[in-house]
Amino acid sequence: MATSKNFYVRKAAVLGAGVMGAQIAAHLANAGVESVLFDLPAKEGDKSAIAKKAIDNLKKLNPAPLSVASKAQLITPANYEEHMDLLKECDLVIEAIAERMDWKLDLYHKVAPFLGAQTIFASNTSGLSINKLAEALPDSMRSHFCGIHFFNPPRYMTLVEIIPATSSDATMLDNLESFLTTTLGKGVVRAKDTPNFVANRIGVFSMLATIANAAKFGIRFDVVDDLTGTRLGRAKSATFRTADVVGLDTFAHVVKTMKDSLPNDPWHPHYDIPAWLQKLIETGALGQKTKAGIYKKVGKDIQVLDPVSGEYVASGEKADESVKEILKIKNPAEKFAALRASSHPQAQFLWACFADVFQYIACHLADIANNARDVDLAIRWGFGWSVGPFETWQAAGWQQVAGWLAEDIAAGKTLSSAALPAWVSDGRSGVHSSEGSYSAATNSLQARSSLPVYQRQLAPAALVGENSKLGETVYENDGVRAWSTGDDVLVVSFKSKMNTIGSAVIDGVNAALDLAEQHYKALVIWQTDEPFSAGADLKDMAPAFMSGDFAAIEASIDRFQQTAMRLRYSSVPVVAAVRGLALGGGCEFTMHANKAVAALETYIGLVEIGVGLLPGGGGCKEAALRAAADAKGNDLLPFLKNYFQNIAMANVAKSAEEAKELGLLKASDTIVFNAYELLYVAKQEALAMAAAGFRPPAKLQGFPVAGRTGAATIKGMLVNMKEGGFISEYDYFLASIIAEVVCGGDVESGTLVDEQWILNLERKAFVMLLQQEKSQARIFNMLQTGKPLRN
Repeated sequence: MATSKNFYVRKAAVLGAGVMGAQIAAHLANAGVESVLFDLPAKEGDKSAIAKKAIDNLKKLNPAPLSVASKAQLITPANYEEHMDLLKECDLVIEAIAERMDWKLDLYHKVAPFLGAQTIFASNTSGLSINKLAEALPDSMRSHFCGIHFFNPPRYMTLVEIIPATSSDATMLDNLESFLTTTLGKGVVRAKDTPNFVANRIGVFSMLATIANAAKFGIRFDVVDDLTGTRLGRAKSATFRTADVVGLDTFAHVVKTMKDSLPNDPWHPHYDIPAWLQKLIETGALGQKTKAGIYKKVGKDIQVLDPVSGEYVASGEKADESVKEILKIKNPAEKFAALRASSHPQAQFLWACFADVFQYIACHLADIANNARDVDLAIRWGFGWSVGPFETWQAAGWQQVAGWLAEDIAAGKTLSSAALPAWVSDGRSGVHSSEGSYSAATNSLQARSSLPVYQRQLAPAALVGENSKLGETVYENDGVRAWSTGDDVLVVSFKSKMNTIGSAVIDGVNAALDLAEQHYKALVIWQTDEPFSAGADLKDMAPAFMSGDFAAIEASIDRFQQTAMRLRYSSVPVVAAVRGLALGGGCEFTMHANKAVAALETYIGLVEIGVGLLPGGGGCKEAALRAAADAKGNDLLPFLKNYFQNIAMANVAKSAEEAKELGLLKASDTIVFNAYELLYVAKQEALAMAAAGFRPPAKLQGFPVAGRTGAATIKGMLVNMKEGGFISEYDYFLASIIAEVVCGGDVESGTLVDEQWILNLERKAFVMLLQQEKSQARIFNMLQTGKPLRN
């Protein structure tokens, strides 16, 4: 296959319109890739009815597979009887039917004659042998065939495993990896053709070890989930809820693959599901999809299975306080020492789970993965762990943990008696360093991929042991770090918790703007970690609030507003590189930047009403200004109502695409699918603006507002909502204040005002609301619980 620097997927096909197939097609559509979704011909009526139903269902699912519902137009429904010729137009064909080798091989024989000579053909299998599948293809197709394993749901899960067959062409694999990385925004791991590949092999073993140790130490399932979820930096669904979400039958299938395919594995006796799980499957309690599994909802109550009695009991028990305190220890070495030393069954359980996984990954690294980095990234991206298993071990002190493991293996405390490989105890301090990650198969360090696509990742997923500091620090205070890599772009990154915006961040952003205007061509706001910003730091204003110094609070709000305005009217272009949450003040900073470069998974909104306030950093002003621009001299109110609703309903866009539809991002803003490419693209956009002779937009001398009559119309709608019981009395009060501000205050409809006029209105209203008892209750509830109060 000829090398192609410009490999381009014009159209793709997905074979199989089940859950995975349809959602893979959806994510191709999210990326603007036209696709054909195939399934069996319907027995009656439209023969493409199965695929059509699957496409319609994509618009109803939550979480949404489509970034916006209109993307479904890019998916063409098809069936194997009428539309095989459509395959000839496709550069990529992904097979995603059920995990039956015989069914897959039969389909391959049917589609082979219709595939182009250069078409990439890939199987989305979660564990079947890629080489055995390749054998079913004509010799001419084998070089273009490989495994491609998306994780569910494909839009949201970062990981895609590429599994080469022995016959797979190297350039084809590189082209596919580049497409998956940039176009679809995925984190790609090249896996060996071993049962369940990398992530499922280790992730499912971790779940099996957790189940076995829960039984050994007598830990309730709900307590296990409390211990093994967010407290360990893992998915909120933890262990047993994850099994319910995945489907107990699916989980059992993956386990069976390991049992059938790995007869000589030291852990083979544990590749089985317990009797209680088998019974659930036999009775049809398969988890979330059947509304009952390990957990089930009875009325408003959630119940959990007691495996001993086989009955459901009330759930909600939490971890012991002493164990929770151990898990709060910041230093990993101290934390693991405390876990191992504790006599509490829950602590012993946790240490046993870690020990079994550490032993497993050490013994199997050589045969299941190319290097330790692939293991850690696969588990992080595929199972939602914030830190991979090798990283965890290294952070906790490699040799200390290795010694403990050896002791436990010798004492028969681990699930297997398999000895640790010699390389574990060769004096190393870990498996990751800035030079590369350890490969047990080659006994060497392997650097990251040199594929050109990865040159776009200026800040790739960092691993414990790597030097991940970016650039040279130019300025730093308690709130921000401003830094540069010598390319004429100054980058400012926040240092606050959740990247909230307080006085130190405001000071830091202004200092960065001063530096950028004097010495650089552009400024980019980019965070080293998600979220972009959870909004204003409410705690920062607490001293002034507690002392009743509302004049000081108003002054700080004014400084926030003027900082936002500086982002727009700076003499150098300002680009906001946004991913994750961009709420409240974070949304306002984004709206004021000259351009936003947003990751697809950006959730942006003005949510201040949740704490009894209104947007005070220019958000209300932006609503009025953007509505006037959208109206283009026509009736303003219909356009303003949409912006008002965003604020009054605290609407948060569920993708960057939806943010454009809501007017929170501009049509000209750029959407990037791979969050690790965000900084690169933001810098390129900023430099391009500078090269084009950037000048800040001219300040409008006046734009029309809806005035008191517009506010009265909106309030009329609010009265109906209040009387219908849709909003509370206080919601009505808050929304009325918002309406008055976005409509420009007590002026005639069509009055021309400038930006400062609205900023003054929103600032005064913000400080007034801050003094309201019910707003204060909302603020305190948010600070204490992290949840909004609707009083």
